[in-house]
Amino acid sequence: MTHESSASPLIFGGAAQSPRAALPVLPPLALYIHIPWCVRKCPYCDFNSHTASPVLPEEEYVDALLADLDQDLHAVYGRELSSIFFGGGTPSLFSAAALGRLLKGVEQRIAFASDIEITLEANPGTFEQDKFVAYRALGINRLSIGIQSFQEEKLKALGRIHNGDEAVRAAGMARQAGFDNFNLDLMHGLPDQSLDDALNDLRTAIALKPTHLSWYQLTLEPNTVFWNQPPVLPEDDTLWDIQEAGQALLAEHGYAQYEVSAYAQPGKPARHNLNYWSFGDFIGIGAGAHGKLSHPDGRIVRTWKTRLPKDYLNPAKSFRAGEKALSNDELPFDFLMNALRLTAGVESRLYPERTGLPLESLAEGRREAEQSGLLQVEPSRLAATERGQLFLNDLLQTFLS
Repeated sequence: MTHESSASPLIFGGAAQSPRAALPVLPPLALYIHIPWCVRKCPYCDFNSHTASPVLPEEEYVDALLADLDQDLHAVYGRELSSIFFGGGTPSLFSAAALGRLLKGVEQRIAFASDIEITLEANPGTFEQDKFVAYRALGINRLSIGIQSFQEEKLKALGRIHNGDEAVRAAGMARQAGFDNFNLDLMHGLPDQSLDDALNDLRTAIALKPTHLSWYQLTLEPNTVFWNQPPVLPEDDTLWDIQEAGQALLAEHGYAQYEVSAYAQPGKPARHNLNYWSFGDFIGIGAGAHGKLSHPDGRIVRTWKTRLPKDYLNPAKSFRAGEKALSNDELPFDFLMNALRLTAGVESRLYPERTGLPLESLAEGRREAEQSGLLQVEPSRLAATERGQLFLNDLLQTFLS
């Protein structure tokens, strides 16, 4: 499991109702495919992942994924996919043959953009050179490798199944397999981590020359082992020092921060995740997957699928666990909690284009956020200030009144 592809709905209330227009243009469309199995569940992980049995039900699960997709096709007729993201869990546990059958089935149902980005999450403990050459031959053109740390004691504390040497080798094997675009997933603020520890991890990652780095702080999430048995984490002053020094180091080596925890070489941001953050559309298939689809009449619907793999594979149960059409009250926050994660924000015109609501519906919250120094005073953009990025929750709260 890596951090890169998380997307889930938030609920908003309290804004004044505004008329909603039909959407002039539908946003880009992506596909998220959830593979829910891992070799071992990590103690910090709150994603929908489950310990794999010795034999995975690959064929049955691919059949289910395609059947799941079939039920969503009516809502995306005539559109094409700009990106696909295999998340998990650990999608690289699946064979190239299974993923190949799945991709072929998807392409038979929805057209692929000529420059489609197809990302696969992988963990170093599941790297096999032949397998990754085969993945590349399928058209998968981007990897996201879950490193988290290169230091043995930190990996052990995080419950990871790989060691530091395997992590280094994984990046080399990715490049040898033909992947010239790959992300490394790295955590900081780890148990007993010092500033030097954190910077050494970053230096090791940078030396491997990934095109993208997801670098984010370990947080203790409910329903995890760490939540119930919290480890000793660094003091706030150390966390702040790590954040400042790490961002400076990344910038020095050409990694521009374009989102809260995402850093990329020029031209290499994660297109799939940019689509999430700019309020694009995505189909979600697989156990526990979330989706968001816009309709020409202005309806915007969030969906979520049956969470447990055994239920998802049960023909007697529905793939779809629920859906919710976002109300006018919910849309402003739902849009902004994504868009304001981007360091450059988004063009103001995107708000009416993607929500069907007039830009004036944000006017009161916008004035308050600008006066508080949390939102840039820039009519053509919706973008947080540096202070707003540090206090994103406070910034979002200004749009709740």
